[in-house]
Amino acid sequence: MRVGIIGSGLQCHRRAPVVREWPGTELAVIASRHRDHARRAAERFQCRWTDDWHSVIADDSIDIVLVCTPPYVHAEMSISALEAGKHVLCEKPLTRTLDEARYMLEAWRKSGKVLKCGFNHRHHPAIWEAKKMVDAGRIGRPVAGRCRYGICGRPDYEKEWRADPQQAAGGQFIEQGIHAIDLFRWFLGEVSEVSCMTAIHYFHRQPLEDNGMALLRFRSGATALMHTSLTQWKNLFSFEILGEDGYVAVEGLGASYGTEHLIVGRRDFTGPFQDLVTEYRGADRSWREEWKEFMAAVEEGREPIGSGRDGLAAMKIALAAYQAEERKTVIQL
Repeated sequence: MRVGIIGSGLQCHRRAPVVREWPGTELAVIASRHRDHARRAAERFQCRWTDDWHSVIADDSIDIVLVCTPPYVHAEMSISALEAGKHVLCEKPLTRTLDEARYMLEAWRKSGKVLKCGFNHRHHPAIWEAKKMVDAGRIGRPVAGRCRYGICGRPDYEKEWRADPQQAAGGQFIEQGIHAIDLFRWFLGEVSEVSCMTAIHYFHRQPLEDNGMALLRFRSGATALMHTSLTQWKNLFSFEILGEDGYVAVEGLGASYGTEHLIVGRRDFTGPFQDLVTEYRGADRSWREEWKEFMAAVEEGREPIGSGRDGLAAMKIALAAYQAEERKTVIQL
């Protein structure tokens, strides 16, 4: 299958190698309004380039479109691709607004094609194994979750699209935190209420939050808390699910986040407490595993894990959290 990537930034450079190496897919074109970026990416990945994304959609030889742009154009590009009969993998957050996400889902339903949201965190091996353990009842009924997820913000951050409210869906809380929201929903089910606090603590030359905290309650009765930050200074990922009989925790994501570990513990009131720790060394496998799931969904004609519907659901929670912050109250979902 022939693949076109729209956008030539970081996500393009993460996903393009997987597309090129995958049996049965060919990277045909990279499109970007930044001509120099598109040209350099095309030279690196040995494909053609264009500064006109519409030409990628109009190309009948393209079967799959990857939307790797800022969120403000996700809806237009993804809807156009779906209406043109192409499968779509769109980066997170799915769109900027709920209406845009709903229009995208409507186009997906009419198209009969596959729509996936870029939730690669589901496909980190430690997260994947933790999910299997929770589903198998290894820790009993899940009752609570915690996630801390932060990075060291960069000099001149205010010049990036992520700091521009016209291009981004929000600040750090939704940009990085939506991964935590998606994981909580995957592990603990649907959210029933949310409260939130956001702030600009350091990057004052841009209008979007550099820190965000939320407290979630789920329909199951479970609760979870999360903190996502641009002032972590030393990159951190920590995700925990607590159950009646034990817990699972994932620490690190590889690279600057440190070696990925899966930690499993069982409740034991009498014996010496021991953790079972599994270490996952090497390169970040999540991009390849997510592409594997996407291609399997295409071949089998089914909805993928981390679907467009999951993207919409995560956005509903994140935007409700912003509303809770604005109103200084708890929002019911």
